[in-house]
Amino acid sequence: MKKLNDILNKVDVLEIKGNEDITVNNVVFDSRMARKNDLFVAVKGTRADGHDFIPMVIEKQVSCIVCEYFPEERSRDVSYVKVKDSAKSLGLIASNFYGNPSRKLKLVGITGTNGKTTIATLLYKLFTRLGYKAGLFSTIRNYVNDKALDATHTTPDPVQLNRLLDEMQSAGCEYAFMEVSSHAVSQQRISGLVFSGGIFTNLTHDHLDYHHTFADYIKAKKQFFDDLPKDAFALINADDNNGRVMVQNCRAQVHGYALKSGTRFTAKIVESHFEGMMLNIGGTEMWTTLIGEFNAYNILAVYACALLFGQDREEVMKAISVLETVSGRFEYVRSNNGIIAVIDYAHTPDALNNVLSTINQIKPGNRELITVVGAGGNRDKDKRPMMAKVAVENSNKVIITSDNPRDEDPEVIIEDMIHGVEVPYKQKVLTITNRGEAIKTACMMAGEGDIILIAGKGHETYQEIRGIRHHFSDKEEVSKAFMLNNLNLQ
Repeated sequence: MKKLNDILNKVDVLEIKGNEDITVNNVVFDSRMARKNDLFVAVKGTRADGHDFIPMVIEKQVSCIVCEYFPEERSRDVSYVKVKDSAKSLGLIASNFYGNPSRKLKLVGITGTNGKTTIATLLYKLFTRLGYKAGLFSTIRNYVNDKALDATHTTPDPVQLNRLLDEMQSAGCEYAFMEVSSHAVSQQRISGLVFSGGIFTNLTHDHLDYHHTFADYIKAKKQFFDDLPKDAFALINADDNNGRVMVQNCRAQVHGYALKSGTRFTAKIVESHFEGMMLNIGGTEMWTTLIGEFNAYNILAVYACALLFGQDREEVMKAISVLETVSGRFEYVRSNNGIIAVIDYAHTPDALNNVLSTINQIKPGNRELITVVGAGGNRDKDKRPMMAKVAVENSNKVIITSDNPRDEDPEVIIEDMIHGVEVPYKQKVLTITNRGEAIKTACMMAGEGDIILIAGKGHETYQEIRGIRHHFSDKEEVSKAFMLNNLNLQ
């Protein structure tokens, strides 16, 4: 229970009607979760407006309602707080309710189109290996020390965020690492949080179904860095042209990492194989089981972040060298006749290009690369033909299939992708709507030593069709396909 006045600290309150000297049991923004003596924040969402549910929460006997305009009919038993921005206020209110836990941790946010999950997860694993208690917010899973919690969003809602941060702080965590999506910034989910550092990975075509223009997408990412405090650090990929844009108005201390530019933290790939790669970081060579240039950037960002927190360089490099790949990120299995199947979450043109380029750089010249790829439904349609274009230009054969069609017809999505295949490449393309059949076909087509890339879903263990999630795992489908061909995994 918390006093209302304490909960409203730093909130832009325009007017209060009713008793201000009250206590509240909980903070909620979902009317279905409201209970007696709770504080309900009416937030205007993309699909529903919380103000429409005020009569419902009054019936549930909430003690306070935070809103952008007062309802025409008000209960004498409820206190009403009018604010300028309910979404922003929710973050501040949630932070205050849980005692501002982000101020008691070293919280790092990772944002960008690609690499967020890998960097956040590797940072969590690194600091745990260095002996610290740490927390993680990621697309795959959240962690409070070694306690795993299912993740529903890349960045949770403000109430869940602060509840988990409070749990982390109570469990003795000193560090927390968080993926910060552009949606989270735009929807004010991180409002009220205090970050000790921010990392920018890269910026490419994605989420234009939500942001509509690339300029708005950039603006959302940049807002995160604009809001960093002056005693925090901003670590940017100096090889990405948008890196400098991110920190134009940033008060934090700016540092760069790069493979190609001159900046504070640099690295070079010495050699690369399917088993891993040798990196030279600041003059010292280090072996890692992670593969590809994109992972060299990820590792360098992790290394730089650790040093910015004052960690011992030698200990950091030792710990990084034994870290393993993140689930569904260039994760591969090999059959007993040498076929390699790579499972990767790549679902943007740039991410797909990165993975394909990596495979082409390290595969023997006489081996074929077969790519299985689709595109998600109810998402950015502009990237569909671009995904197919990247696939056919960098593969020997391509099977275009279903991803998570959601509420769309998967065959329509496939047709959108086919528009990106120019005439000279059409002969190397198959379309198979059923994803399981597509993976099985790719495994049947592959010869000894060939490589199969299955892109788009990575760690996911479901396929969403017409609002229903059906169990589906790319990795499981590969294993089944190999067994059908009398092949075993090594």
